[in-house]
Amino acid sequence: MTTLSNAPGIPTEGALAGLKVLDLMWVVAGPTATRAMADFGATVVRIESANRIETARGIGPYHNNGQGPDHSGLFGNMNVNKLGLSLNLATPEARDVLLDLIKWCDVLTESFSPRAMRAWGMDYESLKQIKPELIMLSTCLFGQEGPLSRVAGFGTMGAAIGGYIALAGNPGGAPIGPYSAYTDYLSPRFALPTILAALDHRDRTGEGIYIDQAQAESSLHFMSTALLDYTINGRVPQLVGNADPDMAPHGCYAASGDDDWVAIAVRDDADWANLCAAMGQGELTCDDRFADLAARKTNEAELNGIVSGWTAERGAVEIEYMLQAFSVPAHAVSNSAAAARDPQLQHRGHFIEMEHPEHGATTFEAAKGQMTETPPSYRSVAPSIGRDNDLVLRDILGYGDDRIAELAIADALT
Repeated sequence: MTTLSNAPGIPTEGALAGLKVLDLMWVVAGPTATRAMADFGATVVRIESANRIETARGIGPYHNNGQGPDHSGLFGNMNVNKLGLSLNLATPEARDVLLDLIKWCDVLTESFSPRAMRAWGMDYESLKQIKPELIMLSTCLFGQEGPLSRVAGFGTMGAAIGGYIALAGNPGGAPIGPYSAYTDYLSPRFALPTILAALDHRDRTGEGIYIDQAQAESSLHFMSTALLDYTINGRVPQLVGNADPDMAPHGCYAASGDDDWVAIAVRDDADWANLCAAMGQGELTCDDRFADLAARKTNEAELNGIVSGWTAERGAVEIEYMLQAFSVPAHAVSNSAAAARDPQLQHRGHFIEMEHPEHGATTFEAAKGQMTETPPSYRSVAPSIGRDNDLVLRDILGYGDDRIAELAIADALT
């Protein structure tokens, strides 16, 4: 893996080169969307303050196990390619700078609670009087209006209200829920195309747009099947572990190694026949207990016992290759170490290494899509607080020495 140089600056190439984004986002959900724009050439100016450290800077994993605002691997992964400006928004002088940046930008993104921008007089209705073509995205857990709009929160709460936690777990047990602050990682996938659609509208009409995104609501897209089953059939899905209503066998099966598992999904009778052939148990295709999906679901416990007995005698990777050769969907269950070494991800350049002033080098994930004519680029690691103050104030806003000195004296740049 080649270590790239860390060179913060204003990008001139990429599909979104020339797009100007002001980033007032926090933690994961917001910064993920703005990072995607930065990867494809947008100039993204991220606002932070040393007086209130961004939450993600205090979340591990940490480089060298050291805690500090520049050691978080999470923050580093979410804020690659962005310029960092420190502003103490408690001061009117800093809010004046923020207003200048709003006049400069094409897109303003913020993830404060609904009352924050309004309290500063920077809600969309006020800002569009100054800049009618402004695109503004406000994203929070429950949206800007409604009975829960003032409730602050993050993806764990989103997973709870969206039903994800209630669906993950084993029959008869307690809900387990998905890994991490789940909806923090889902909602940005909808914020980004909405912003791009708003930009298209602006380019065609000259009109700005306000986008109100509720994280919990947008993430419900991934619950569509369960929601439709209730609205159409009145059924509430129950905890089923790794079972699937339309496939059997379906699950994670223990292999011969220590903590070694393989995922197998039999979609139809053809897959079932192929699995039986791979296991050397072709006679099972003539067993009435497993004759079709309905029979296999009825006798699922016995079926899983047969499959588990076979997988227990082989390694997960061996099973993966064997079943795939028989066209049966199967894959060894990867942990994070295996994913980091995955040859397909390595081939696609998913992991990027770049020089870092604190760590010597840091690793982050590449963009989530590859484009032939306008590929993503990686110019700089996530900014330390105020790293690019001079570049933003001088090169973007055109401030001179006297203005910058006045801001420093007013404690506006902390």
